[in-house]
Amino acid sequence: MTHATASELAIRGGPKAVTADPGDIFAWPIVTDEDEQAVLDVLRRGAMSGLDVTLEFEKRYAAWHGVRRALGFCNGTAALLGAMWACGVGVGDEIICPSVTYWASALPALSLGATVNFADIDPDTLCIDPADIEHRIGERTKAIVVVHLYGHPCDMDPILETARKHKVKVIEDASHAHGALYKGRMVGTIGDVGCFSLMAGKAFATGEAGILITNDRAIWERAVAFGFYERTGASRYAKGDEAAITDPQLVRFAGLPMGGFKHRMNQTCSAMGLVQLKHYPRRMAEIQKAMNYFWDELAGVPGIRPHRVAAGSGSTMGGWYVPVGLYDAAALGGLPIGRFVEAVVAEGARCGGLPNKPLHVHPLFHEADIYGHGKPTVLAHAARDVRQGPGTLPVCEAAPERVFSVPWFKHCRPEVIDQHVAAYRKVAEQAGELLKEEA
Repeated sequence: MTHATASELAIRGGPKAVTADPGDIFAWPIVTDEDEQAVLDVLRRGAMSGLDVTLEFEKRYAAWHGVRRALGFCNGTAALLGAMWACGVGVGDEIICPSVTYWASALPALSLGATVNFADIDPDTLCIDPADIEHRIGERTKAIVVVHLYGHPCDMDPILETARKHKVKVIEDASHAHGALYKGRMVGTIGDVGCFSLMAGKAFATGEAGILITNDRAIWERAVAFGFYERTGASRYAKGDEAAITDPQLVRFAGLPMGGFKHRMNQTCSAMGLVQLKHYPRRMAEIQKAMNYFWDELAGVPGIRPHRVAAGSGSTMGGWYVPVGLYDAAALGGLPIGRFVEAVVAEGARCGGLPNKPLHVHPLFHEADIYGHGKPTVLAHAARDVRQGPGTLPVCEAAPERVFSVPWFKHCRPEVIDQHVAAYRKVAEQAGELLKEEA
Protein backbone atom coordinates (compact mmCIF):
# COMPACT_ATOMS: atom_id res chain seq x y z
CA MET A 1 0.00 0.00 0.00
CA THR A 2 1.03 3.63 -0.41
CA HIS A 3 1.48 5.48 2.89
CA ALA A 4 0.09 8.99 2.80
CA THR A 5 1.60 11.78 4.87
CA ALA A 6 0.30 11.38 8.41
CA SER A 7 -2.39 13.84 9.34
CA GLU A 8 -3.16 15.04 12.84
CA LEU A 9 -4.20 12.36 15.30
CA ALA A 10 -7.94 11.90 15.67
CA ILE A 11 -7.58 11.96 19.45
CA ARG A 12 -6.33 15.53 19.03
CA GLY A 13 -9.07 16.58 16.64
CA GLY A 14 -7.76 15.26 13.34
CA PRO A 15 -9.64 13.07 10.84
CA LYS A 16 -10.09 9.37 11.59
CA ALA A 17 -7.96 6.91 9.65
CA VAL A 18 -10.77 4.34 9.49
CA THR A 19 -13.81 5.53 7.58
CA ALA A 20 -14.78 2.55 5.43
CA ASP A 21 -17.84 0.46 6.23
CA PRO A 22 -16.38 -2.82 7.54
CA GLY A 23 -19.32 -4.82 6.26
CA ASP A 24 -19.11 -8.37 7.57
CA ILE A 25 -15.32 -8.45 7.94
CA PHE A 26 -15.68 -8.92 11.70
CA ALA A 27 -18.89 -10.99 11.71
CA TRP A 28 -18.47 -14.42 13.29
CA PRO A 29 -19.46 -17.19 13.25
CA ILE A 30 -20.61 -17.42 9.65
CA VAL A 31 -24.09 -18.89 9.89
CA THR A 32 -25.82 -19.96 6.68
CA ASP A 33 -29.07 -21.69 5.77
CA GLU A 34 -27.18 -24.96 6.01
CA ASP A 35 -26.44 -24.34 9.71
CA GLU A 36 -30.01 -23.25 10.36
CA GLN A 37 -31.51 -26.30 8.70
CA ALA A 38 -29.24 -28.65 10.65
CA VAL A 39 -30.27 -27.05 13.93
CA LEU A 40 -33.95 -26.95 12.97
CA ASP A 41 -33.87 -30.66 12.20
CA VAL A 42 -32.71 -31.35 15.75
CA LEU A 43 -35.33 -29.03 17.22
CA ARG A 44 -38.18 -30.46 15.17
CA ARG A 45 -37.21 -34.02 16.08
CA GLY A 46 -37.00 -33.06 19.75
CA ALA A 47 -33.50 -34.55 19.69
CA MET A 48 -31.66 -31.85 21.62
CA SER A 49 -30.68 -34.27 24.38
CA GLY A 50 -30.05 -37.22 22.09
CA LEU A 51 -26.73 -38.60 20.88
CA ASP A 52 -27.03 -39.57 17.23
CA VAL A 53 -25.78 -36.24 15.87
CA THR A 54 -23.17 -35.80 18.58
CA LEU A 55 -21.69 -39.26 17.93
CA GLU A 56 -21.29 -38.35 14.26
CA PHE A 57 -19.76 -34.98 15.12
CA GLU A 58 -17.30 -36.66 17.50
CA LYS A 59 -16.32 -39.12 14.78
CA ARG A 60 -15.66 -36.41 12.20
CA TYR A 61 -13.92 -34.05 14.64
CA ALA A 62 -11.59 -36.87 15.68
CA ALA A 63 -10.94 -37.75 12.03
CA TRP A 64 -10.10 -34.11 11.24
CA HIS A 65 -7.42 -34.24 13.93
CA GLY A 66 -6.24 -37.73 13.06
CA VAL A 67 -6.98 -39.12 16.53
CA ARG A 68 -8.97 -42.15 17.61
CA ARG A 69 -11.56 -40.61 19.90
CA ALA A 70 -13.45 -37.42 20.67
CA LEU A 71 -16.04 -36.65 23.32
CA GLY A 72 -18.54 -33.82 23.07
CA PHE A 73 -19.16 -31.66 26.17
CA CYS A 74 -21.64 -28.99 27.16
CA ASN A 75 -18.78 -26.44 27.17
CA GLY A 76 -15.00 -26.22 27.11
CA THR A 77 -14.76 -25.76 30.89
CA ALA A 78 -16.47 -29.12 31.39
CA ALA A 79 -14.09 -30.70 28.89
CA LEU A 80 -11.11 -29.44 30.90
CA LEU A 81 -12.63 -30.68 34.16
CA GLY A 82 -13.25 -34.09 32.60
CA ALA A 83 -9.73 -34.19 31.19
CA MET A 84 -8.16 -33.34 34.54
CA TRP A 85 -10.07 -36.09 36.34
CA ALA A 86 -9.37 -38.52 33.52
CA CYS A 87 -5.65 -37.79 33.94
CA GLY A 88 -5.82 -38.67 37.62
CA VAL A 89 -6.03 -35.20 39.16
CA GLY A 90 -7.66 -35.51 42.57
CA VAL A 91 -7.53 -34.56 46.22
CA GLY A 92 -4.13 -33.25 47.28
CA ASP A 93 -2.72 -33.21 43.76
CA GLU A 94 -1.29 -30.32 41.76
CA ILE A 95 -1.48 -29.11 38.20
CA ILE A 96 0.92 -26.68 36.51
CA CYS A 97 -0.70 -24.02 34.36
CA PRO A 98 0.32 -20.67 32.84
CA SER A 99 -0.97 -17.67 34.75
CA VAL A 100 -2.01 -15.68 31.67
CA THR A 101 -4.96 -17.64 30.34
CA TYR A 102 -8.72 -17.90 30.68
CA TRP A 103 -9.71 -19.08 34.16
CA ALA A 104 -11.10 -22.43 32.90
CA SER A 105 -7.56 -23.66 32.21
CA ALA A 106 -6.94 -23.74 35.97
CA LEU A 107 -10.03 -23.39 38.17
CA PRO A 108 -11.56 -26.86 37.58
CA ALA A 109 -8.63 -28.31 39.54
CA LEU A 110 -10.01 -26.74 42.72
CA SER A 111 -13.29 -28.63 42.30
CA LEU A 112 -11.28 -31.85 42.25
CA GLY A 113 -9.53 -31.04 45.54
CA ALA A 114 -6.29 -30.18 43.75
CA THR A 115 -4.32 -26.95 43.66
CA VAL A 116 -2.67 -24.90 40.93
CA ASN A 117 1.03 -24.11 40.60
CA PHE A 118 1.16 -21.27 38.11
CA ALA A 119 4.06 -20.95 35.66
CA ASP A 120 5.43 -17.94 33.84
CA ILE A 121 5.05 -17.38 30.10
CA ASP A 122 7.45 -16.85 27.24
CA PRO A 123 7.65 -13.13 26.36
CA ASP A 124 7.28 -13.76 22.62
CA THR A 125 4.84 -16.65 22.32
CA LEU A 126 2.90 -15.69 25.49
CA CYS A 127 2.48 -19.43 26.07
CA ILE A 128 3.78 -21.34 29.09
CA ASP A 129 7.57 -21.07 29.37
CA PRO A 130 9.01 -24.59 29.01
CA ALA A 131 11.96 -23.54 31.20
CA ASP A 132 9.64 -22.64 34.10
CA ILE A 133 7.97 -26.04 34.42
CA GLU A 134 10.38 -28.66 35.72
CA HIS A 135 11.28 -26.95 38.99
CA ARG A 136 7.56 -26.75 39.81
CA ILE A 137 6.99 -30.49 39.54
CA GLY A 138 6.54 -32.13 42.93
CA GLU A 139 5.47 -35.52 44.26
CA ARG A 140 1.80 -34.66 43.79
CA THR A 141 1.98 -33.06 40.34
CA LYS A 142 -0.35 -34.95 38.02
CA ALA A 143 -0.70 -32.76 34.94
CA ILE A 144 0.72 -29.84 33.00
CA VAL A 145 -1.98 -27.76 31.35
CA VAL A 146 -0.56 -25.98 28.32
CA VAL A 147 -2.56 -23.26 26.61
CA HIS A 148 -2.05 -22.37 22.95
CA LEU A 149 -2.78 -18.76 23.79
CA TYR A 150 -4.37 -16.44 21.23
CA GLY A 151 -3.74 -19.06 18.54
CA HIS A 152 0.01 -19.39 19.08
CA PRO A 153 1.13 -23.00 19.60
CA CYS A 154 3.16 -23.77 22.72
CA ASP A 155 6.70 -25.05 22.31
CA MET A 156 5.60 -28.64 22.83
CA ASP A 157 8.85 -30.58 22.32
CA PRO A 158 10.63 -29.52 25.53
CA ILE A 159 7.34 -29.64 27.46
CA LEU A 160 6.74 -33.24 26.44
CA GLU A 161 10.34 -34.13 27.28
CA THR A 162 9.89 -32.79 30.81
CA ALA A 163 6.49 -34.44 31.23
CA ARG A 164 7.69 -37.86 30.12
CA LYS A 165 10.76 -37.59 32.34
CA HIS A 166 8.56 -37.05 35.39
CA LYS A 167 5.63 -39.22 34.25
CA VAL A 168 3.24 -36.28 34.25
CA LYS A 169 0.27 -35.97 31.88
CA VAL A 170 0.00 -33.10 29.39
CA ILE A 171 -3.41 -31.54 28.85
CA GLU A 172 -3.61 -29.20 25.86
CA ASP A 173 -6.11 -26.37 26.18
CA ALA A 174 -6.49 -25.59 22.49
CA SER A 175 -9.59 -23.41 22.89
CA HIS A 176 -7.79 -20.48 21.23
CA ALA A 177 -6.19 -22.48 18.46
CA HIS A 178 -8.64 -24.63 16.50
CA GLY A 179 -6.79 -25.99 13.50
CA ALA A 180 -3.41 -24.53 14.49
CA LEU A 181 -0.26 -26.50 13.73
CA TYR A 182 2.88 -27.02 15.78
CA LYS A 183 5.68 -28.11 13.44
CA GLY A 184 3.11 -29.67 11.16
CA ARG A 185 1.09 -31.40 13.91
CA MET A 186 -2.37 -30.24 14.92
CA VAL A 187 -2.55 -28.79 18.40
CA GLY A 188 -4.64 -30.87 20.76
CA THR A 189 -3.11 -34.09 19.39
CA ILE A 190 0.39 -33.72 20.80
CA GLY A 191 -0.11 -34.17 24.54
CA ASP A 192 -2.12 -36.88 26.28
CA VAL A 193 -5.45 -35.16 25.75
CA GLY A 194 -6.68 -32.01 24.02
CA CYS A 195 -9.63 -29.82 24.99
CA PHE A 196 -11.47 -27.20 22.95
CA SER A 197 -14.16 -24.68 23.73
CA LEU A 198 -16.68 -24.38 20.90
CA MET A 199 -18.63 -21.45 22.33
CA ALA A 200 -20.06 -18.79 20.07
CA GLY A 201 -17.05 -16.47 20.21
CA LYS A 202 -14.39 -19.03 19.35
CA ALA A 203 -12.71 -19.50 15.98
CA PHE A 204 -14.56 -22.81 15.62
CA ALA A 205 -17.97 -21.89 17.01
CA THR A 206 -20.99 -24.14 17.42
CA GLY A 207 -22.80 -22.49 20.33
CA GLU A 208 -22.16 -23.24 24.00
CA ALA A 209 -20.20 -26.48 23.69
CA GLY A 210 -16.79 -28.12 24.06
CA ILE A 211 -14.95 -31.24 22.96
CA LEU A 212 -12.12 -33.50 24.14
CA ILE A 213 -9.85 -35.53 21.86
CA THR A 214 -7.33 -38.25 22.67
CA ASN A 215 -5.63 -41.41 21.44
CA ASP A 216 -5.58 -42.79 24.99
CA ARG A 217 -8.57 -45.07 25.50
CA ALA A 218 -8.16 -45.03 29.29
CA ILE A 219 -8.43 -41.24 29.38
CA TRP A 220 -11.47 -41.34 27.10
CA GLU A 221 -13.21 -43.99 29.20
CA ARG A 222 -12.58 -42.10 32.43
CA ALA A 223 -13.90 -38.87 30.91
CA VAL A 224 -17.04 -40.73 29.82
CA ALA A 225 -17.49 -42.30 33.26
CA PHE A 226 -17.08 -38.95 35.00
CA GLY A 227 -19.89 -37.05 33.30
CA PHE A 228 -21.77 -39.17 30.75
CA TYR A 229 -23.98 -41.58 32.68
CA GLU A 230 -25.98 -42.56 29.60
CA ARG A 231 -22.84 -43.70 27.77
CA THR A 232 -21.47 -46.08 30.38
CA GLY A 233 -21.85 -49.86 30.32
CA ALA A 234 -24.30 -51.68 28.05
CA SER A 235 -26.65 -48.75 27.57
CA ARG A 236 -28.83 -48.11 24.53
CA TYR A 237 -26.10 -45.77 23.30
CA ALA A 238 -23.26 -48.27 23.56
CA LYS A 239 -22.30 -49.06 19.99
CA GLY A 240 -19.29 -51.29 19.83
CA ASP A 241 -15.74 -50.40 20.68
CA GLU A 242 -16.04 -46.64 20.35
CA ALA A 243 -18.99 -46.07 22.69
CA ALA A 244 -18.73 -48.56 25.53
CA ILE A 245 -16.81 -48.49 28.81
CA THR A 246 -14.63 -51.59 29.21
CA ASP A 247 -12.56 -50.85 32.32
CA PRO A 248 -14.04 -53.17 35.01
CA GLN A 249 -13.53 -50.56 37.72
CA LEU A 250 -15.60 -48.09 35.71
CA VAL A 251 -18.20 -50.60 34.47
CA ARG A 252 -19.06 -51.37 38.09
CA PHE A 253 -20.47 -47.86 38.47
CA ALA A 254 -22.23 -47.77 35.08
CA GLY A 255 -25.47 -45.86 34.94
CA LEU A 256 -24.39 -43.02 37.21
CA PRO A 257 -21.81 -40.31 36.46
CA MET A 258 -18.87 -40.76 38.81
CA GLY A 259 -18.39 -37.01 39.15
CA GLY A 260 -22.06 -36.20 39.53
CA PHE A 261 -21.97 -34.10 36.37
CA LYS A 262 -24.00 -34.20 33.17
CA HIS A 263 -21.52 -33.15 30.49
CA ARG A 264 -23.63 -34.04 27.45
CA MET A 265 -23.44 -31.73 24.43
CA ASN A 266 -26.74 -30.24 23.25
CA GLN A 267 -27.32 -31.61 19.75
CA THR A 268 -28.18 -28.21 18.31
CA CYS A 269 -24.48 -27.52 18.86
CA SER A 270 -23.21 -30.78 17.38
CA ALA A 271 -25.50 -30.29 14.38
CA MET A 272 -24.03 -26.84 13.78
CA GLY A 273 -20.59 -28.32 14.39
CA LEU A 274 -20.99 -30.80 11.56
CA VAL A 275 -21.77 -27.96 9.16
CA GLN A 276 -19.04 -25.67 10.46
CA LEU A 277 -16.48 -28.46 10.13
CA LYS A 278 -17.15 -28.70 6.40
CA HIS A 279 -16.25 -25.05 5.87
CA TYR A 280 -13.79 -24.28 8.65
CA PRO A 281 -10.50 -25.12 6.88
CA ARG A 282 -11.33 -22.70 4.06
CA ARG A 283 -12.56 -19.99 6.43
CA MET A 284 -9.53 -20.47 8.65
CA ALA A 285 -7.21 -20.03 5.68
CA GLU A 286 -8.97 -16.76 4.83
CA ILE A 287 -8.48 -15.50 8.39
CA GLN A 288 -4.80 -16.40 8.27
CA LYS A 289 -4.42 -14.58 4.96
CA ALA A 290 -6.11 -11.47 6.36
CA MET A 291 -4.18 -11.39 9.64
CA ASN A 292 -0.83 -11.99 7.98
CA TYR A 293 -1.62 -9.22 5.50
CA PHE A 294 -2.38 -6.85 8.39
CA TRP A 295 0.89 -7.58 10.16
CA ASP A 296 2.97 -7.62 6.98
CA GLU A 297 1.71 -4.13 6.18
CA LEU A 298 2.78 -2.96 9.64
CA ALA A 299 6.34 -4.25 9.23
CA GLY A 300 8.84 -1.67 10.38
CA VAL A 301 6.36 0.43 12.36
CA PRO A 302 8.11 1.34 15.62
CA GLY A 303 6.89 0.04 18.96
CA ILE A 304 4.64 -2.77 17.74
CA ARG A 305 5.28 -6.22 16.40
CA PRO A 306 3.13 -9.24 15.62
CA HIS A 307 2.33 -12.11 17.93
CA ARG A 308 2.54 -14.93 15.40
CA VAL A 309 4.57 -17.98 14.47
CA ALA A 310 7.76 -17.71 12.45
CA ALA A 311 7.41 -18.16 8.71
CA GLY A 312 8.64 -21.54 7.51
CA SER A 313 8.38 -23.15 10.96
CA GLY A 314 5.62 -25.54 9.97
CA SER A 315 3.45 -23.94 12.66
CA THR A 316 0.32 -21.84 12.12
CA MET A 317 -2.07 -19.70 14.15
CA GLY A 318 -5.24 -21.66 13.32
CA GLY A 319 -8.28 -19.38 13.36
CA TRP A 320 -6.16 -16.70 15.06
CA TYR A 321 -8.61 -16.35 17.96
CA VAL A 322 -8.21 -13.05 19.87
CA PRO A 323 -5.22 -11.77 17.89
CA VAL A 324 -2.79 -9.59 19.81
CA GLY A 325 0.35 -7.59 19.23
CA LEU A 326 3.48 -7.00 21.32
CA TYR A 327 4.17 -3.45 22.46
CA ASP A 328 7.54 -1.82 23.12
CA ALA A 329 6.95 1.42 24.99
CA ALA A 330 10.65 2.29 24.96
CA ALA A 331 10.64 2.38 21.16
CA LEU A 332 7.91 5.00 21.36
CA GLY A 333 9.63 7.19 23.91
CA GLY A 334 7.92 5.55 26.88
CA LEU A 335 4.34 6.11 25.68
CA PRO A 336 2.09 4.04 27.99
CA ILE A 337 0.25 1.23 26.26
CA GLY A 338 -3.09 2.52 27.50
CA ARG A 339 -2.58 5.84 25.76
CA PHE A 340 -1.50 4.07 22.57
CA VAL A 341 -4.66 1.95 22.61
CA GLU A 342 -6.83 4.99 23.30
CA ALA A 343 -5.34 6.85 20.35
CA VAL A 344 -5.79 3.92 17.95
CA VAL A 345 -9.42 3.52 18.99
CA ALA A 346 -9.96 7.24 18.39
CA GLU A 347 -8.84 6.62 14.80
CA GLY A 348 -11.80 4.29 14.38
CA ALA A 349 -9.75 1.08 14.52
CA ARG A 350 -10.22 -1.88 16.82
CA CYS A 351 -7.67 -2.09 19.61
CA GLY A 352 -7.69 -3.09 23.27
CA GLY A 353 -5.66 -4.26 26.22
CA LEU A 354 -4.45 -7.71 27.25
CA PRO A 355 -7.50 -10.02 26.96
CA ASN A 356 -6.57 -12.25 29.94
CA LYS A 357 -5.03 -10.85 33.11
CA PRO A 358 -2.60 -12.92 35.24
CA LEU A 359 -4.45 -15.36 37.49
CA HIS A 360 -1.77 -15.98 40.09
CA VAL A 361 -2.34 -12.62 41.80
CA HIS A 362 -6.14 -12.90 41.86
CA PRO A 363 -7.48 -13.17 45.43
CA LEU A 364 -9.53 -16.25 44.55
CA PHE A 365 -6.29 -18.23 44.30
CA HIS A 366 -5.11 -16.91 47.65
CA GLU A 367 -8.07 -16.40 49.95
CA ALA A 368 -11.36 -17.90 48.71
CA ASP A 369 -12.86 -20.66 50.85
CA ILE A 370 -15.11 -22.03 48.14
CA TYR A 371 -16.32 -25.22 49.78
CA GLY A 372 -16.33 -24.34 53.47
CA HIS A 373 -13.06 -25.94 54.51
CA GLY A 374 -12.30 -23.13 56.91
CA LYS A 375 -9.21 -22.23 54.91
CA PRO A 376 -8.43 -21.12 51.35
CA THR A 377 -9.53 -23.82 48.93
CA VAL A 378 -6.11 -23.85 47.26
CA LEU A 379 -4.68 -25.07 50.58
CA ALA A 380 -7.55 -27.30 51.71
CA HIS A 381 -5.86 -30.56 50.66
CA ALA A 382 -2.49 -29.30 49.48
CA ALA A 383 0.76 -30.97 50.50
CA ARG A 384 2.50 -27.62 50.12
CA ASP A 385 1.65 -23.98 49.61
CA VAL A 386 2.29 -23.11 45.96
CA ARG A 387 0.59 -19.72 45.99
CA GLN A 388 2.44 -16.94 44.21
CA GLY A 389 2.07 -13.26 44.89
CA PRO A 390 3.16 -10.14 43.05
CA GLY A 391 6.71 -10.31 41.73
CA THR A 392 6.84 -14.09 41.38
CA LEU A 393 5.99 -14.39 37.65
CA PRO A 394 7.56 -11.31 36.07
CA VAL A 395 6.70 -11.96 32.42
CA CYS A 396 3.04 -12.61 33.25
CA GLU A 397 2.88 -9.51 35.41
CA ALA A 398 4.45 -7.34 32.71
CA ALA A 399 2.05 -8.60 30.04
CA PRO A 400 -0.65 -5.92 30.58
CA GLU A 401 1.96 -3.28 29.68
CA ARG A 402 3.21 -5.03 26.57
CA VAL A 403 0.29 -6.88 24.96
CA PHE A 404 -2.59 -5.28 23.09
CA SER A 405 -5.45 -6.75 21.08
CA VAL A 406 -5.81 -6.03 17.36
CA PRO A 407 -8.67 -6.42 14.86
CA TRP A 408 -9.71 -10.00 14.13
CA PHE A 409 -10.36 -9.92 10.39
CA LYS A 410 -12.43 -12.79 9.00
CA HIS A 411 -11.95 -11.84 5.34
CA CYS A 412 -8.91 -10.55 3.48
CA ARG A 413 -10.19 -7.25 2.11
CA PRO A 414 -7.26 -4.86 1.71
CA GLU A 415 -9.48 -1.81 1.24
CA VAL A 416 -10.73 -2.24 4.83
CA ILE A 417 -7.58 -3.66 6.42
CA ASP A 418 -5.41 -0.90 4.96
CA GLN A 419 -7.31 1.73 6.91
CA HIS A 420 -6.73 -0.13 10.17
CA VAL A 421 -3.07 -0.42 9.26
CA ALA A 422 -3.01 3.33 8.66
CA ALA A 423 -4.53 3.94 12.10
CA TYR A 424 -1.85 1.92 13.91
CA ARG A 425 0.92 3.43 11.81
CA LYS A 426 -0.40 6.97 12.34
CA VAL A 427 -0.44 6.64 16.13
CA ALA A 428 2.96 4.92 16.37
CA GLU A 429 4.64 7.47 14.12
CA GLN A 430 3.16 10.37 16.08
CA ALA A 431 3.81 8.96 19.54
CA GLY A 432 5.87 12.06 20.24
CA GLU A 433 2.78 14.23 19.96
CA LEU A 434 1.04 12.10 22.59
CA LEU A 435 4.12 12.22 24.81
CA LYS A 436 3.94 16.00 24.87
CA GLU A 437 0.58 15.63 26.62
CA GLU A 438 2.07 13.17 29.10
CA ALA A 439 4.83 15.59 30.09
